[in-house]
Amino acid sequence: MKYAIIEDGGKQYKAVEGDTIEIDRYQADIGEKIDLDRVLLITDGEKTAVGTPYLKGVKVEATVEAQFKGPKIVVFKYKPRERYRVKTGHRQRYTRLRIASIVEKSGGKNGS
Repeated sequence: MKYAIIEDGGKQYKAVEGDTIEIDRYQADIGEKIDLDRVLLITDGEKTAVGTPYLKGVKVEATVEAQFKGPKIVVFKYKPRERYRVKTGHRQRYTRLRIASIVEKSGGKNGS
């Protein structure tokens, strides 16, 4: 099984061809094709390449499937005996990507 570990927004994701991943909001329209070039690791069965920190000449091609919000997180701050209560909420925005392919140019050695 061929997969890559990519970095986006300070987080790492496992990208497998044909699967979907949900990353923090990415400024792109639905149906738009994007390239993720911050690849940390790529493996294809027995062959594995690890970057230092990124691999040169390797990119993950993906298509934007949806822009959506995650579940609401309730934040409640409370200090006893002080009449201090603050209730707020937050909904994180996400982008769903369909991984089209993992492309590595010939001679994709460690770099950067």
